[in-house]
Amino acid sequence: METRVRIAVIGSGPAGLSAASRAAQLGLAHVLIEKTDHLSDTIYKYQKGKHVMATPSSLVLRSDLDFEAGKREVVLGTWDEQTAGNKVNVLYEAEITAITGEKGNFSLKTKKGDVVIAETVILAIGTQGNPNLVRCPVEDGAQVQYQLDDPGEYIDEHITVIGAGDAGIENAMGLAADPQQRNKVTIVNRSADFATAKDANVKALVAMEAEGRITVLRETTASRIDKGSITFDTRDGELTVPCDRVIARMGSAPPRAFVEGACAEFEEKDGRKVIKPGTGIEFTSADRVAYPKLSPAFESTVPGIYVIGALAGYPLIKHCMNQGYDVVEFINGNKSLKPADEPILADKFAKLPGNRSVDEWLTTFGSQIDIFKEVSPLQLRELMLDSTVAAFDAGEAVFERNEPGTSLFAIAEGSVLVEIDKDDPSKTVPLPQGSIFGEVGLISGRRRGSTIRAAEPTVVVELARNAALKLISTVPPAGRAITRTSIERQLLQIFGSGLTSADVAEVVAGAEVKDVRAGDVVLTEGDTGDDIYVIRRGSMIVEKTIAGKPVFLSYLPAGSYVGEMALIDGQPRSATVKAAIKSEVIRLPGEAFARLLEKKPQLLAKAQAEMATRRDVNAFIEGRKDIFSSVVDMYSETARFLVDNGIGEATDVLLIDETLCVGCDNCEKACADSHEGLSRLDREAGKTYAHLHVPTSCRHCEHPHCMADCPPNAIKRGPDGEVFIDDTCIGCGNCQRNCPYGVIRMDSVPPPKPSLLEWLFFGKGPGPGEPSYYWRKKNAVPGEEKPKKAIKCDMCSGIEGGPACVRACPTGAAIRVAPEAFLTVSRLGEDN
Repeated sequence: METRVRIAVIGSGPAGLSAASRAAQLGLAHVLIEKTDHLSDTIYKYQKGKHVMATPSSLVLRSDLDFEAGKREVVLGTWDEQTAGNKVNVLYEAEITAITGEKGNFSLKTKKGDVVIAETVILAIGTQGNPNLVRCPVEDGAQVQYQLDDPGEYIDEHITVIGAGDAGIENAMGLAADPQQRNKVTIVNRSADFATAKDANVKALVAMEAEGRITVLRETTASRIDKGSITFDTRDGELTVPCDRVIARMGSAPPRAFVEGACAEFEEKDGRKVIKPGTGIEFTSADRVAYPKLSPAFESTVPGIYVIGALAGYPLIKHCMNQGYDVVEFINGNKSLKPADEPILADKFAKLPGNRSVDEWLTTFGSQIDIFKEVSPLQLRELMLDSTVAAFDAGEAVFERNEPGTSLFAIAEGSVLVEIDKDDPSKTVPLPQGSIFGEVGLISGRRRGSTIRAAEPTVVVELARNAALKLISTVPPAGRAITRTSIERQLLQIFGSGLTSADVAEVVAGAEVKDVRAGDVVLTEGDTGDDIYVIRRGSMIVEKTIAGKPVFLSYLPAGSYVGEMALIDGQPRSATVKAAIKSEVIRLPGEAFARLLEKKPQLLAKAQAEMATRRDVNAFIEGRKDIFSSVVDMYSETARFLVDNGIGEATDVLLIDETLCVGCDNCEKACADSHEGLSRLDREAGKTYAHLHVPTSCRHCEHPHCMADCPPNAIKRGPDGEVFIDDTCIGCGNCQRNCPYGVIRMDSVPPPKPSLLEWLFFGKGPGPGEPSYYWRKKNAVPGEEKPKKAIKCDMCSGIEGGPACVRACPTGAAIRVAPEAFLTVSRLGEDN
């Protein structure tokens, strides 16, 4: 059977339905081709009762079909009814296997052998038919599925959901919604942030986590799926839990082979049939998750074939429906139609100089900003909705040193100067048009490390943290560009020695970022090799085998590097280096780094000086192993204990020497009296090994878990590395739940106490320290209920003299130290 139409729409999802309805309303000969026996298969496969969101709320709907937030069944019912009412011509159970021909005369062949002849083709097939598969080993008999139809089917099971985008979160919440089902639900997120999920879903998930109904594993990946269990790589090491079923919702990729093959010519190459270059629908890059190249009117590189919806990089339903409407208008000759988001973007760009149109600004951003060059025009529009733009005059600060901020900036026009010396603003490094900056705050959450000023009239795009993370995850070339820039700048910062970007270009080109699980070895003592490893995130411990025993030599925080000794002297690795916690390292190719050392004597001298220090430590141990081997053993065990208790990711930690502590609790009392009557530490709580006690007090982690999901962004890092909570805290408790060390509590500020002198002379008030619950209740203002907020150590930021707990200790038992200064075996020499 042969059908002839002006427009053939392939796929009846939101985009395809909207396109077919617009064609029907305009009286255009059309057909909507659907491979199943029902409309909108992706939403049809949503779990039963799922709430379908209509975001973004600021975007108007432009479609001949209605759509508003509601249950899956209601949305589908509305579309079925209105599709029939609009007299849309639907061809069910027709799977297209090939598209040939040219504009004005395309031939679409179905699996059954039927043919549709169309002047134009609209591809709206989505990506859900091509899900990303689990990459870890799966034992025979283990239950792994990529779809959840009805959460009510599963009762009394341990279920793990892998993937924390919207689909994964909604599946997990659906499985845990009814307590009567008794399901134990765990959801796994590979990062600390939920970059691709809607804010409403994230908040609902966190609320269920707080109620104990769902277990959320952050910074975690599955390493093995067995029948009845699943093993994870977590930030603290390996974890195995019961698991009856895995539901993998890790996103999907475009059906590339089918799309690229549309109207393509083929040729033989190496015995295989391949697409001839320049034919078929081209993609933006070779990455599996890349999208087709499209014009602003959604036309692909094959004239007459248009791509809309999720296949175009626009997964939100409202966006898809608007595209369906717009593309048919474009095909019908409406050249003046602007996208539905045009007024929003026009208002956003109105503050920029030059009185340019939205399209002109988007062209500027896409062509002149390096990380946007592989972003499609449609993706760029969506990205701009979640970003801000600003213009700066020469000399005006974009941001100041030590300001909080986790957003990423990109220079669209002009250039900026980075002030590299806080005491001398005249010392600067220029960043030209197209560059990015602010990536350190994006990656680490730390405050801004430098002041950035416009060197000339400059236009910048500021990407909010979630928008930047989404860009990295959905546009691989952009992610690689950001990674490359961050590596280059980290190397320049670590090695210094007057190096420039050009000097390290070869090393950066060969650099590789690697994830390292807690406990995994990066370098093994005695092995050969000349690669150098920079610790990008996390921390490492260094051990050397002495008399058959591993001796703890030192602790290395993020920003350190190892491996230079073997490169410089050509000897085997002198020590073993392994991850204290889940870490990230940059592998620098040894040959390229050796050439850099040859060209830069100053860098070589610096590396040799640091190598000499490490050799001194090795010689120190070797020379004294017979004299105080028991002391070294004790030190090694103590160091491992401290690493196991969170020192591995700390930047500052409170330790108590129990041989000196008299139990006076002055540390707790001083802490309370310095912080509105609320102590930030619990001296007695925590673990002890030998004479060292780790009380319950904030470690001020290098990458704070508490920062991962703070809705008002109230958790910041100060200029000295302290992590603190400001007055915008709303008391949601997310930080308390995310902290693995139990150092955050929720409490309200007690009534003001009488002064110390009033207590001493007149017995007024509860005295030093935190007042009792009874006193607080008795002295509270009647009828006033103060809200609880998150309470944690802030290292007495802003208080002269440093931490009150240390100053108040009468015996010197309490100390606050950076782990890299404390955890080194060379201290044994200082103590002997």
